[in-house]
Amino acid sequence: MSIEIRVEQISKAFGEYPALDDVSVTIPAGELVALLGPSGSGKTTLLRVIAGIDTPDRGRVRFGSVDVTESAIQDRKVGFVFQDYALFDHMTVADNIGFGLSVRNTDRTQIATRVRDLLARIQLAGLGDRYPRQLSGGQRQRVALARALAPGPQVLLLDEPFGALDARVRTELRTWLRRLHDDLHVTSVFVTHDQEEALEVADRIVVMNVGKIEQVGTPNEVFDVPASAFVMDFLGGVNVLSGTVHGETGTFGTITLPWAGGREGAARAYVRGHDLLLRRTGIGGPSLPVVVAHVRRVGVAAHVLVTSSEHGDLSVELPFHELAEHGIERGAELVAHVRSARIFAETR
Repeated sequence: MSIEIRVEQISKAFGEYPALDDVSVTIPAGELVALLGPSGSGKTTLLRVIAGIDTPDRGRVRFGSVDVTESAIQDRKVGFVFQDYALFDHMTVADNIGFGLSVRNTDRTQIATRVRDLLARIQLAGLGDRYPRQLSGGQRQRVALARALAPGPQVLLLDEPFGALDARVRTELRTWLRRLHDDLHVTSVFVTHDQEEALEVADRIVVMNVGKIEQVGTPNEVFDVPASAFVMDFLGGVNVLSGTVHGETGTFGTITLPWAGGREGAARAYVRGHDLLLRRTGIGGPSLPVVVAHVRRVGVAAHVLVTSSEHGDLSVELPFHELAEHGIERGAELVAHVRSARIFAETR
């Protein structure tokens, strides 16, 4: 049965360093939630506080209606998956998976049945007699996940579970984890610094920065309606235009954009690479002249670097077929049209 997790006003410091500063968040029952942020943002500390590995200086952690702040990790019914697998090299795959049950003195027949079921679920049926060193990195990570699931945890916690794997295996395991979660519906929280991973896998994303939460929302919400300049910038692929806002408009060089923030003064407009259109001539709306500096094909897409006299280098992402269609080649003088932008006034 899945369970809601509530983190209430949690603070945690290591010496003079405040890892978490009055953090509150609710993780709905049965959801797969990503803690996303750069190194030092507090995401791993928050995961460890939820697990019971670290004790908060202030605040409470609740699983459903039960306050588990003072509860030991073994009493929280938590499954924990580490980045480096943390498997026992001297044990077989089957013994690794069944370890958590064996220390609870579970009947051997029950352990064997549970291990067999989990091996099938992680698509490693028939490999129970092998040792971790005989498996690939992706297979070892699946064994680590099965070991965490074996005792039937009410909460599954994963600390950068795909960080030690190569890009192709990470992509495969992300898809596999999403399907596994949809099947099990155990409340799950995973830490990542990979924006693409969080956007692809999670039901909800908690974006963290310097010990605080910047935004909580669905992948679409944090990507399309970022709550702060940090969220917009961290999710990647943005160009930053400096300017000012006044009244109902923002002025960024020769570009004028609508502004409804109610503040005046210095501001920055954030434009994602796919929200810039490159054309030979103007087509109306905010635009600026640019010169193509570099063109790189990435599969069916193209990444184009253009230079503006007002704003320097700008990165553009577009379908590969548009290169020939609109004369986009190195040295070409074009017009960059701003389809969409988000403006954030600078704090004083």
